[in-house]
Amino acid sequence: MQKVKKKPIRTCLGCGEPREKKSLVRIVRTPEGEILVDPTGKKSGRGAYICPKRECLEKAKKAKRLERSLECEIPPEIYERLSKDISEVEAKALEGGENG
Repeated sequence: MQKVKKKPIRTCLGCGEPREKKSLVRIVRTPEGEILVDPTGKKSGRGAYICPKRECLEKAKKAKRLERSLECEIPPEIYERLSKDISEVEAKALEGGENG
């Protein structure tokens, strides 16, 4: 009998919903201090997860959850870049959902 493999669950910093790790976007603070979206989920550094929705990023920003999780201050221009990156991920997810 084959073992059933557990799927990793992470909690979105915006809405607080537990979801499968694959369905969330990982934001990472690299050892060099750079903050970026990690599409592979494998970059080294401190990571945080949010849903691929701009409103979840806005909620996390407003409550400073992302800053607490990544243990650093995040300047407004970084939030703008993250918002743009997440919009792209959100658009790709919608395209994939319609086609597949």
